[in-house]
Amino acid sequence: MRRLHYGWVVAGTAFATLVAAAAFRAAPGPLMIPLHEDLGWSVVTMSAAVSVNLVLYGLTAPFAAALMERFGLRRVTGVGLLLIASGAGLSVFAQAAWQLVVTWGFLIGLGTGSMALVFAATVANAWFVERRGLVMGILTAGGAAGQLVFLPVVAFLAEATSWKVASLVIAAIALAVLPLATLVLRDRPSDLGLAPYGGTEIIPAAPPGGGVARRAVGALRQAAGTRAFWALVVAFAICGATTNGLIGIHFIPSAHDHGMAVTTAAGLLTVVGLFDIVGTVASGWLTDRVDPRLLLLAYYGFRGVGLVLLPWLLSDAIHPSIIVFIVVYGLDWVATVPPTVVLCRRIFGAQGTIVFGWVFAAHQLGAAAAALGAGVVRETFGSYTFAWFGGAALCVIAAVLSLSLRRPANPGPAVVADRDPQSEAAADLTP
Repeated sequence: MRRLHYGWVVAGTAFATLVAAAAFRAAPGPLMIPLHEDLGWSVVTMSAAVSVNLVLYGLTAPFAAALMERFGLRRVTGVGLLLIASGAGLSVFAQAAWQLVVTWGFLIGLGTGSMALVFAATVANAWFVERRGLVMGILTAGGAAGQLVFLPVVAFLAEATSWKVASLVIAAIALAVLPLATLVLRDRPSDLGLAPYGGTEIIPAAPPGGGVARRAVGALRQAAGTRAFWALVVAFAICGATTNGLIGIHFIPSAHDHGMAVTTAAGLLTVVGLFDIVGTVASGWLTDRVDPRLLLLAYYGFRGVGLVLLPWLLSDAIHPSIIVFIVVYGLDWVATVPPTVVLCRRIFGAQGTIVFGWVFAAHQLGAAAAALGAGVVRETFGSYTFAWFGGAALCVIAAVLSLSLRRPANPGPAVVADRDPQSEAAADLTP
């Protein structure tokens, strides 16, 4: 019997860690109404705290990627989990809006940013030569599905007990997975005398390449001189706006506006999480076989159609039409991630993981802008209709930008060995 490569153990541990770290990402939607009733805060006030969280979640990512390369997966992951637990636990003492910004925004934003999708990309790129797309799909599904699977738990706890109990449970979940992450995770295959899965040579750890900030900013400076980088940035910002920012934060309040119970709406988002697992894993499998640009075109197209129809699908009860929306949106939720990661790797070579960190930062900036903007739309017009239509229009832009990326000069498997980033960029895009 062929011995299981330790890379799969690392991937499994990373999956569990991402699921647990995503617990807070489930919190804002179902906790907004209890917080409003308990402390009288407006939707705009709470949306502002969530926006700070999303901005830091994104901006931390490229530096977290460099930190993982410099100090290792285990150390950065451990600190991230502690920050999440601290932010969730301390939020129960919040009596003023600025305290919610500190706990929900800064502490949890930094913690979740340290374990964002760059964590998944780092694991996939360090431990796998073959099956990178599939592994990236599985880990991405773990982060996104964890966020949505915890939704009914948070909603139930907030309704049956209080929002403070729900926050403390989130803190406990982050602490519970900390021993697993620190004991099982390994920084790279060479630490165990192994080659990456699918590789034939042991790759020694690279010597430290300067300060973390210098590496992250240097990768940004190099990538920013290419049109492909900006196309990826804008498209992925729209991805964040139309998932985390709009649906993730405002679907439950919008459904509540139509008379649907909070727990029912949270249950629908849980179904999104379940189908997200299927969709994202399938997207990773497809990314190993299909042109990533065409996949992105399809994903953004389906998402835009769903947002256009959403105002007519919401009601006070569950109907077959809203189930169809939930299933399609779930399959599409973060299916964009594996092809985007692969495009970053193909175009920017060994710098691809850090560059993806900056692209992911744009994802969260888009989510933050949409989270705040949708709250303003709701307060101004009394409904979310224009927010859904705006998201649909943005999806059209993302689809066009994705298709505009030039086909690589040497198309092949989605997993490409570490090539020289300068020659990759020259082959894959017009500067």
